[in-house]
Amino acid sequence: MAIKEFKTESKRLLDMMANSIYTNTDIFLRELISNASDALDKRHILSLTDDRISFDDPKIRIDIDKENRIITISDNGIGMDKKELEDNLGTIARSGSFEFKKDLDEKQEADIIGQFGVGFYSAFMVADQVEVLSKKVNEDKAYLWHSDMNGYEITSGEKEDAGTLITLHIKKNTKEKKYDQYLDTMEIKNLVKRYSDFIRYPIQMMVESYDYKEDGKSEKVNKLETVNSMQPIWKKNKKDIKDEDYENFYMQEYYDYSKPLKTIHYKVEGSTSYTALLFIPSQRPFNFYTNDYKLGLKLYSRGVFIKDEAKEIVSDYFRFIRGVVDSDDLSLNISREILQQDYQMNALKKSVDKKIKSTLEKMLEKEREEYEKFFDAFGSQLKYGCYDGFGANKDVLIDLLMFKSTKEDKYVTLKEYVSRMKEGQNEIYYAAGESVDKIRQLPQMEKVLDKGYEVLYFTDSVDEFLTSIIMEYDGKQFKSILKGDLDLDSKEEKDELERKNEESKDILSKIKEILKDKVSDVRLSSRLKTYPVCLVSDNNLSIEMEKILRQMNQEGAKANKILEINPDHELFAVLKKLDEQGTDISEYASLLYDQALLMAGLELEDPAKYALQVSELMLKALK
Repeated sequence: MAIKEFKTESKRLLDMMANSIYTNTDIFLRELISNASDALDKRHILSLTDDRISFDDPKIRIDIDKENRIITISDNGIGMDKKELEDNLGTIARSGSFEFKKDLDEKQEADIIGQFGVGFYSAFMVADQVEVLSKKVNEDKAYLWHSDMNGYEITSGEKEDAGTLITLHIKKNTKEKKYDQYLDTMEIKNLVKRYSDFIRYPIQMMVESYDYKEDGKSEKVNKLETVNSMQPIWKKNKKDIKDEDYENFYMQEYYDYSKPLKTIHYKVEGSTSYTALLFIPSQRPFNFYTNDYKLGLKLYSRGVFIKDEAKEIVSDYFRFIRGVVDSDDLSLNISREILQQDYQMNALKKSVDKKIKSTLEKMLEKEREEYEKFFDAFGSQLKYGCYDGFGANKDVLIDLLMFKSTKEDKYVTLKEYVSRMKEGQNEIYYAAGESVDKIRQLPQMEKVLDKGYEVLYFTDSVDEFLTSIIMEYDGKQFKSILKGDLDLDSKEEKDELERKNEESKDILSKIKEILKDKVSDVRLSSRLKTYPVCLVSDNNLSIEMEKILRQMNQEGAKANKILEINPDHELFAVLKKLDEQGTDISEYASLLYDQALLMAGLELEDPAKYALQVSELMLKALK
């Protein structure tokens, strides 16, 4: 038969497929193995209804001839006759698998992978010549298809058994690409493990190993070895899987030395059917918040690896989830590399998210200790999820959030907090700081606790920003005890404080003038009990937010600081007396301000000056 040239359009498409569609040349092997698996599936299906067709010892084999730069991939599947070679390989983008599947009775199930008919041509990414020797089942003649990308010819061939043998003549190395890697047995074995490990048929290779003799000596031998595991763990029946099996799979797959905190194995059937095996790690990876962390899940289609880090199928606020999703129903583009952004993907993502959320809700309700371990590791991620997108997902996540509180220093959900609020309490009180210990020691805590109110500890950098987005929970507003007026006093207490402020307005004005570049106001406060002073902010940017933003190099971020003074503290009485005696109180006012800065966890503007002033006052007291 004379050589047939591909049509101009087909040449362009072939060149595009070999050089553009597939961005990763490694996947040529995945495509050819998938086609071989399809051929075995077809033979199996036909054998169920045709007694003339046997289905014994199905397998796929890969052989490497390094010296002659040849790779062969063979199968004992259904095979192709001359017309099918012409139709399926001579006409680019015609899919025999698609036609076969379309002709099946609707009740017959066929796990056929190839649907576009272009995967075969990925072979030309690594080969400059490709030969396909095929013999169709129950036929006598075999045929050889040969192509060098310019055209093809089909001639008679010699093949004893039914099936297909593909021969790739590997390209020579270029400056840009080292094709020799595909002639390395271990490299090919690794590609099989990565992309085709769960193909249901054995994939066999001659692998170098050692044969040990009785005298203790050994020699290198080549042995035929099955290099794929064939059945993925997520495809097995749950009752046949032990906890140890899940744990081993997780630790080997994700190089984690710790067992997963939670395993989620389930199957969904419907408009988008899929099987998922998901894991919640027991601890946060050290690089979780870096660019090195691999996001998303592994995506498979009918056991064939499609994509790593498939962010499209799980929301970012669940980025801690690891595992695999295997779907029969995905609409992929022709390269199987990029997912079409259609309703199927949205439905899949929605379903996966829903399952993760329901699992976390059950853990919170029935496995509180385990959930708190999870929250210690990944609670911040849920908070960022609430905050992200201007709170678009807050309703999804808000009931999963927890905070430590002044009530026994244990975790509490917002629902639990609201359920035990004091009668007449209309606000959810919180205090932000670097740690629970530091917040507990804040001067502002005493009065609130004396009044019997529970206070949430906000120790994550996102916590206060989060309240600015979610605003309220169950109709209760969030209120920082470090900002504005808490309005905790009775009418009598308010009247008394107003009287004291009026009586002390002169000295308060003097202190405000002394500190005019540092504070926006100076006033007496009822929120202090033991301590002489504290710093609060108005109801805009808080002091803690200022610290966080400054750490992010946003130097312009500045809270409006208010110096509050305890009117009942002995230090204020002494200060008033000194002022009445005509003593300059500038240094004392500065010292009070610096004390308030220290208690708020802020840096002193001039630590050396502060130390000198304290020393001088100590000397005066000792004289």
